Amino acid sequence: MALLALSLILFLGLHLIRIVAPGFRQAMIDKVGKSAWTTFYAAASILTLVFVIHAFGAARSQPIGMLYNPPMGMTHLTITLMLIAVICLVAGFLPAGHIKTKAKHPVVLSIKIWALAHLLSNGEAYSVLLFAAFLAWGVVLRISLKRRERNGEVSLPVFVSAKYDIYAVVIGVVVWALMIWRVHEWLIGVAPLPMLAS
Repeated sequence: MALLALSLILFLGLHLIRIVAPGFRQAMIDKVGKSAWTTFYAAASILTLVFVIHAFGAARSQPIGMLYNPPMGMTHLTITLMLIAVICLVAGFLPAGHIKTKAKHPVVLSIKIWALAHLLSNGEAYSVLLFAAFLAWGVVLRISLKRRERNGEVSLPVFVSAKYDIYAVVIGVVVWALMIWRVHEWLIGVAPLPMLAS
């Protein structure tokens, strides 16, 4: 658990630099150049994410107790919410349709839905630590983005075409179905629906 906590501090701390130390990023860009800073930031993001994944796997192998027992039906609610989360995630990487313009920051919304959905069906201490940390990060990030919108630092997406909503839904459903079918089990080691476990 200590390793997981450390990994989350490093990963989320890295992604909160703009919020907690707004001048640091620009100072580093001025010092080493935007290309060098972007390369460092990307590499650090990947390394700390790998650390989180490793630490979470290590925590799962330890006999850590339950903080709460999710009520019946939470697994199905989680799976349903994950469909929305995946669609929002896909929409965030496409030109703006209605989904992107209404959500404003669909990737951040996707992270919050993902974290909340998993908190509903996972009561293990390590799961609660992981998903609560990401949910809190998503909330802080959204508040920061709202403040930056008011200051004119962030532009909201401008509607392009409703066809991108169709793309987001179709791609999202396919990715979601693949995750339920086998991919989640292959990547995480847990089948979303026990009946589909190999």
